[in-house]
Amino acid sequence: MANQEPRKYRILIVDDHPAVSEGLALLLEPHRILVSGDAKNSAEALKQLESTRPDLVLVDLSLERESGMPLIKQIHERGVPVLVYSMHEDAVHIRRAFSAGAKGYVTKRDGARDLVVAIREVAGGGRYLSERSRNSLIEGVRGEDDCPDSLDAKLSERERMVLWRMGQGDTSGDIAKWLNISPRTVETYYSRIIEKLCLENTKELRRFAIRQNHEGPNRAETAL
Repeated sequence: MANQEPRKYRILIVDDHPAVSEGLALLLEPHRILVSGDAKNSAEALKQLESTRPDLVLVDLSLERESGMPLIKQIHERGVPVLVYSMHEDAVHIRRAFSAGAKGYVTKRDGARDLVVAIREVAGGGRYLSERSRNSLIEGVRGEDDCPDSLDAKLSERERMVLWRMGQGDTSGDIAKWLNISPRTVETYYSRIIEKLCLENTKELRRFAIRQNHEGPNRAETAL
């Protein structure tokens, strides 16, 4: 009896780096996994979710000016399975992703085989956790709501500087000029800070930054 070909799946990729989506499309096609659409942010993802009707959505946790966590919940509520494909490998992000509704988690340092197996497993109704992600959970389980008690516990000096200037009312362009970096790099800092402080989006980050500046002196300010 001839071997039966594996089922063909259609996926939507949500990642704010076009090269990632393009590379994954080439990587997955030989495995009968077709990329039916790609999006850079939540708004694009939800719009394409309706038009492309994928079997699975592959979501990065750090998107344009926002966290991917709320998007996972929105997609889950629409009945479409979500597989996280992220650079974040710590237990906190993994547990929060599953709490939001993800059915699988693969890190960007995992191999291509892991990703293919994960897509097939999750799209087929199962769950998947890569070995690297599993090890992170074993080594660092600290609870789903494990957010830092202080900025010093999580943020780098540069991230604290960005947060302080944001609390002063500066725009991304203002901060970029002050630090001599690109506005795109500033937005990357926003995403990192949002994830580290367990916030949801840039609007919530700005409120947090303003509150921090009002409550007391910031180390970034006193270091200047």
